Amino acid sequence: MNYELPAIIQGGMGVGVSGWRLARAVAQAGQLGVVSGTGLDAVMVRRLQTGDRGGHVRRALDFFPLGETAERIVERYYVAGGKADGQAYLPKPMPCIYPSRWAEELLVAANFVEIFLAKEGHDGQVGINYLEKIQLPTLPSIYGAMLAGVDWVMMGAGIPKSIPGLMDRLAQGESATLRINVAGALPEEEFGTTFDPAAFMGGEAPSLARPRFMAIVSSATLATMLARRSEGRVDGFVVELSRAGGHNAPPRGGTRLNEAGEPIYGPRDDPDLETIRKIGLPFWLAGGYASASALAQAVLAGAAGVQVGTAFAFCEESDLDAEIKEQVLKASLAGDLRVMTDPVASPTGFPFKVVELEGTLSEQVRYEQRRRICDLGYLRQAYRTESGAVNWRCSAEPVEDFVNKGGAVQETTGRKCLCNALLGNLGLGQVVADGSVEKPLITSGADVLAVTRFLPPDQITYSAQEVIDQILPDITEQDSRQAPVSEALEATAIPIP
Repeated sequence: MNYELPAIIQGGMGVGVSGWRLARAVAQAGQLGVVSGTGLDAVMVRRLQTGDRGGHVRRALDFFPLGETAERIVERYYVAGGKADGQAYLPKPMPCIYPSRWAEELLVAANFVEIFLAKEGHDGQVGINYLEKIQLPTLPSIYGAMLAGVDWVMMGAGIPKSIPGLMDRLAQGESATLRINVAGALPEEEFGTTFDPAAFMGGEAPSLARPRFMAIVSSATLATMLARRSEGRVDGFVVELSRAGGHNAPPRGGTRLNEAGEPIYGPRDDPDLETIRKIGLPFWLAGGYASASALAQAVLAGAAGVQVGTAFAFCEESDLDAEIKEQVLKASLAGDLRVMTDPVASPTGFPFKVVELEGTLSEQVRYEQRRRICDLGYLRQAYRTESGAVNWRCSAEPVEDFVNKGGAVQETTGRKCLCNALLGNLGLGQVVADGSVEKPLITSGADVLAVTRFLPPDQITYSAQEVIDQILPDITEQDSRQAPVSEALEATAIPIP
């Protein structure tokens, strides 16, 4: 595998926004293209039901090592020409500790498909991004990505201490068990979910290349702990500031809100970059670093480069719905756009950046009109029942259901179903019982307020290459992996933050 360090890591955003098209474009330009690994089984089966435009999913499945599995998936979900507009998508299995064979097949195949397509036709680097909080699909998902030759596995939104070691086991074809966080578990109790490559492959599992592992952190304390105490090798870090999009770490020292209801971040939330540099592993800075001057600033602080999310999220190659991208870019041009760090929107409990946009769940009236339902289940929390069994609840599910499962009613206030909303961002929203379609909810970093700087004159769209060209000016594709740091440093001299 080609492991030269990139100057730019493209963020793994949302559900499917960082799809294979975007990751492929960035990787072909010599940087690290990243696909979002969240909810890929749902993304795959819904793409098939919308007709699999271009035949890409089916082409990738033709290369899946288990041909009969691929055939079953296509037979079950593919709809030639696409399903009718008012017809609901067929479901896929909910995540659970002991998944069915079918659930495992969909997860492994979906992650294989996304990485296969992202890597197709070039030798650039491709990574995949997962959330530690979403534990149940993790092992079969990583295995599917590894079957397709993924170069990097990235994980944030939690403490992924066990993941590098589990990747070692999967690469060697050995069974791996991931410990599951269960609310109310007794001190002596442990719960886990297991994936066995040999059993899945129907015999001996192949030896696979072990990808590099990158943890997404927001503090030197977490980075140091992961470097020293992880079960297996950590190969680098993305260090996210509070300006970064998606889920953010809560403010240190407790959450206080400003007049707009957003968490207040202060100096304690700025990561200690000097301590992170002394760890000795490469790191990239994220959160408002999409410029040549910001890259230079990052390098002066000891970073290998930067991670850029928002700028890529609204480019032509991202899988964010085209009408949503146009609406956001026009609002940004007009100076009529606001991003709110919502402390309660996400069922995970992490603050979550939301673009306030007409027609989405950011509008209170839309949120209140939506009938609560939990039919995808990625963000459910495991809890111990009185009998010692494990059950599942989500603070965005019907309030009565959540409370009956032992949840506190105040935890449901303002919670939004991100699972359905983020699929809606791709134009893959579910058709609900009354015939309406699940509304989207757009997440973005604060940089969206100035993202139109990437637009060419008199244009309303821009490409991934145009983002890269602004961050790495005058760098050819052949030189982009070796030269960007020195060129960026010549462009500006900004003191270390």
